[in-house]
Amino acid sequence: MRETVFRNARVLDVARGAYDDGQSVVVRDGVIVAVATDAHRLAGADAREIDVAGRVLMPGLCDAHVHVTAFTPDFALLGRTAPSYVTVRAQDILQGMIGRGFTTVRDAGGADWGLAKALAEGAIVGPRLLYCGHALSQTGGHADMRGPGQHNLDQCLCCAGLGQVCDGVPEMRRACREEIRKGATHLKLMVSGGVASPTDRIDSTQFALDELRAACEEAEAANIPVMAHAYTGRAAVRALEAGVSSIEHGNLIDQAAIDTLLRLDRWLVPTLATYHALAAEGVEAGMPAELNKKVYTVLEAGTEALRMAAKAGVKLVYGSDLLGTMQRHQLTEFAIRAVVQDPIDILRAATTQAAALFRMEDRIGAVRAGYLADLLIVDGDVLHSVAPWSAPEETIKMVMKDGEILVSR
Repeated sequence: MRETVFRNARVLDVARGAYDDGQSVVVRDGVIVAVATDAHRLAGADAREIDVAGRVLMPGLCDAHVHVTAFTPDFALLGRTAPSYVTVRAQDILQGMIGRGFTTVRDAGGADWGLAKALAEGAIVGPRLLYCGHALSQTGGHADMRGPGQHNLDQCLCCAGLGQVCDGVPEMRRACREEIRKGATHLKLMVSGGVASPTDRIDSTQFALDELRAACEEAEAANIPVMAHAYTGRAAVRALEAGVSSIEHGNLIDQAAIDTLLRLDRWLVPTLATYHALAAEGVEAGMPAELNKKVYTVLEAGTEALRMAAKAGVKLVYGSDLLGTMQRHQLTEFAIRAVVQDPIDILRAATTQAAALFRMEDRIGAVRAGYLADLLIVDGDVLHSVAPWSAPEETIKMVMKDGEILVSR
């Protein structure tokens, strides 16, 4: 791998919330080896030199809630589709993500070892992929895509669907161990109802407490975290007390959930972009109309939940949860959150906080010696404005992952 030196860079220190101007950054073997005004002196004579021309050089973005196999918002259709077709469609989704500056993403159901390995080997182009395999659901829960008139559960664990159904502690443990065996970097539990599932209410709680505890015990034994799909405060508190690391969505959380997140020092991953996208174009994109109606239960509440959490000091991480053709709205989460948060806080959610949630805070999320060379060159003042993220094709000039330039504009 060729050595690279960036010169005349305006390096963004996300932790400090400040720029360091006139910096040089040396990348060798996929790792940042030096960041200083004179770091270019450490580069070899044959190093590739890139003049950043005073633009921002910053860490690659992280999205903690994606579905890279979701070429459609119709999850029932997704589960009936040939895995080979789903894989081909996922390549465009992944390439779009890297083009928007996301160098690490955490899949919330559907992706597997094969996609992660293909990305790591460079066989396909895209971000670093963390995956849970199948999200785990109870019968009639958020990953059970049978309608009320369907009875047979044809569940093949090699299929391309979002999740799998398991009931009772023995089935839960077996399902968790299967995903761990297949290399899962985290587990995903559906602990409340959701928008895209046909038979559950959004305000329902799902899984018994002993089932939740069993899943968290299995994850702890494997030293991996658990993410929990939860909308209401009641669902969130049950999952947090059982041991999950992060609450996904949380649009209907209450003060009790906020207090529990703070007491247990856990993360909240709002995904506001997906509700705005579903409201605007969900049915056109393929979401069944009867399911798309459910989005209005959580659309406006999501902003208020974010406001409550941010004011209280809850650890917030960037997520999008977009599906199908709506994946292109991945960066709109910046503008939506800007109603509540300052640009630097949203950047931290997409870098340092995400890295901590992923247990990768010593490897990603900063332009620092010893960190992986996941870097963006951005034209615009990202520290004080979210505007640069509204036109990534114009403002994101370069995307580097593991020292390889994957996007150059």
